[in-house]
Amino acid sequence: MATMPGNIHSISVTVGEEVKEGEEVAVIEAMKMENQIKAPCSGKVLTISVAKGNMVAMGDVIMTIG
Repeated sequence: MATMPGNIHSISVTVGEEVKEGEEVAVIEAMKMENQIKAPCSGKVLTISVAKGNMVAMGDVIMTIG
């Protein structure tokens, strides 16, 4: 989930990849600063809802981890 509004600068994972809680999964650029988005839980990346360059609002779903 996007923790702030901004542009998706990068996505660090792919669908099907296993991630651990706290691992960087994406970077959002907001106010000329890059902010890491970390996995809230461990699991498999089920979906990615955004692409590099997309604008997101606070609370938007970036990916689903299950």
